[in-house]
Amino acid sequence: MTIPTPPDPSVAETVKHLPHAITTYLREDQPDRRPNHADLLTAFAPDATVTDDGNTYSGHDEIRAWRDKTTNEFTYTAELTHAVKLDDIHWDLTHHLVGNFPGGEVDLIYRFTLNPNGEIAALEIAP
Repeated sequence: MTIPTPPDPSVAETVKHLPHAITTYLREDQPDRRPNHADLLTAFAPDATVTDDGNTYSGHDEIRAWRDKTTNEFTYTAELTHAVKLDDIHWDLTHHLVGNFPGGEVDLIYRFTLNPNGEIAALEIAP
């Protein structure tokens, strides 16, 4: 039997200080939430990129299509287990996912880069 590791105790405090764009993304990225594209896309710069599962999506149209695909492809739960501010524009957040995707369980790192306007300029999602 494996005893789960408790989330990083600093996560709750760090989350209180996340930039608005990241909190907007996190709210709209909840696995049980139907995406509100108007709200989701306000978090991203018009020329933003998202890299996920080896594919890169550029601009609002491709990001919207990516989010629709990820919403409909698998069923999963997600728990934010770690959050760190690297500098004023870079943040790394780790989510623990459990679901019906290959492997069934994974920790994913969400690497955010913000632009000078506070919008997400780049998001990379990787194990």
